[in-house]
Amino acid sequence: MAYKISDDCVSCGACAGECPVSAISEGDGKYVIDADACVECGACAGVCPVGAPSAE
Repeated sequence: MAYKISDDCVSCGACAGECPVSAISEGDGKYVIDADACVECGACAGVCPVGAPSAE
């Protein structure tokens, strides 16, 4: 399953820089992951300071 970013996101952008397939973009108030592009690598979860990205 694709990763999803929770409302805990602080919009720091760390996850977007780590995504190898550029599936993460800035959304309305938080970053969002394009589920169709996500390859479920977990790189975003590894760099998030607040643990917002998680596997669904």
